[in-house]
Amino acid sequence: MPGTDPATQGRTGAGYYPRLSPFSTGLACRCPRCGRGQLYKGFLSVVEKCPACGLDLAGADAADGPAVFIILILGAVVVPLALLTEAWFAPPLWLHMVLWGPLILAGAIALLRPFKAVMVAIQYRHKAGEGGGRLG
Repeated sequence: MPGTDPATQGRTGAGYYPRLSPFSTGLACRCPRCGRGQLYKGFLSVVEKCPACGLDLAGADAADGPAVFIILILGAVVVPLALLTEAWFAPPLWLHMVLWGPLILAGAIALLRPFKAVMVAIQYRHKAGEGGGRLG
């Protein structure tokens, strides 16, 4: 279709790509264009190209954005819980470390992959890339 935005509905040799939600593809850690290919080749390493549709993801860089969101979310959850625990039970300090340290670590590890994938998908949706280059 002439004049059609390639990020929203493009025709390539691989076929038609419907406009997908950055949140659904990001939370599933899938390719932001086709929604089928794996986004990661390791824990946090983004693949160079989507194995399903061939989308070039070499310029995808979420930087520190996901970490900032995770810090804010975990802080908003853990700090009130720690304060309420202190007010209600007054446990010793070592128990706070045993409770909240692993919770924060597990929460950060569990949220980092999907949050980074959502940021990559949002970059794709808005045609942003590393250094002002285009993604996709």
